[in-house]
Amino acid sequence: QVQLVESGGGLVQAGGSLRLTCAASGRTFSTYNMGWFRQAPGKEREFVAAFSWRSGNTYYIDSVKGRFTISRDNASNTVYLQMNSLKPEDTAIYYCAATRGYYRDYRQYVNWGQGTQVTVSS
Repeated sequence: QVQLVESGGGLVQAGGSLRLTCAASGRTFSTYNMGWFRQAPGKEREFVAAFSWRSGNTYYIDSVKGRFTISRDNASNTVYLQMNSLKPEDTAIYYCAATRGYYRDYRQYVNWGQGTQVTVSS
């Protein structure tokens, strides 16, 4: 099991940047695939980005490609989501999640953080 705590959310103007941080506990963190999800008011949770621990491959939904970057630092048990050129439609609660399953299968993420709010004003 791994415990996850997100931070770094906040209010930013359109075009601005934020970096979300997910701090993980657990000695086996380096062997978990990590993902970021988001949920906007009245909408279903959306799978935003993911990172494979084995291959180093990443996944992004089309709407964030070229703007968001997922990365990890196994030495500090941390995953980041760098978000640039933010848009009002990026407004949501962002969640960090972990899985030992396939990193691109959103259904396999079973360990979740509490979320951090990101608000982008126009």
